[in-house]
Amino acid sequence: MFKKIIGTFIIAFFFNALFAASARDSIQIKGSDTMVNLGQAWAEKYMEDNPGDFVAVTGGGSGTGLSSLISGTCGIAMSSRNIKEKEISLAKQKGINPYEIKVGLDGLAVVVNPSNPVGKLSAVQLADIFTGKITDWKEVGGKDQKIVILSREVNSGTHVYFKEHVLRKNDPNAKDEFAAAALMLPSSQAIADEVAGNSSAIGYYGMGYISPKQKAIAVAKDENSEFVEPKIENVISGKYPISRPLFLYTNGQPQGLVKKFVDFALSKEGQETVLKTDFVPINIK
Repeated sequence: MFKKIIGTFIIAFFFNALFAASARDSIQIKGSDTMVNLGQAWAEKYMEDNPGDFVAVTGGGSGTGLSSLISGTCGIAMSSRNIKEKEISLAKQKGINPYEIKVGLDGLAVVVNPSNPVGKLSAVQLADIFTGKITDWKEVGGKDQKIVILSREVNSGTHVYFKEHVLRKNDPNAKDEFAAAALMLPSSQAIADEVAGNSSAIGYYGMGYISPKQKAIAVAKDENSEFVEPKIENVISGKYPISRPLFLYTNGQPQGLVKKFVDFALSKEGQETVLKTDFVPINIK
């Protein structure tokens, strides 16, 4: 009899919890791994202020988020790059109208192991390293040690931005690619972990992932420019040469719960969260 009562209680609890979750307004947010910590911080603060709403945030890369928006499986896509023309075309075929909202700025940090004596590199040197023209740290003032190149996977907005702005030097006609030996890793955290444990490694990610376990490289735009560290003040001033906008994409102008969340992300509280997660706000007064 006791077991029957307990079993009935568990079943009732499950269905009550299921009903409570389904009764709440909910939204799915997917995309950029660079932005996932920011998105989760937004969601936590938003749900504190709006306990009747539920927000789920997952990563997977900018391309994954935009694909989910196009397929209708998320309400908001996070992206660290602009949507591509082919993605817009595919979206329109499916009746989706991608709407772009800039929500912050990010500096891409190039990182090495703290034991690596190299602390400064020009944009040209970075391009030569990541395309495989420079293969040993001694060529840029480091130890006689083969360079291990780490990159995000091709679906990542971070990968696309770094290729277009560093490897291809903002030249739309350039065809430069990452070296064949480059290790393509699935997340910014995976790059951070590998750099922390590999004295030969070099990688890149959003500066929000920098920790004492990695050393951020100061970067010069060209041979005649100053070396600048990836810090918030340097991104705001425009001095740091590898920086980019961060976006949310919605299906058409935001409506309903989606608008409510976007308005929060752009509010004073939401933009303070941008700053607290080591990105650069666009809307703090």
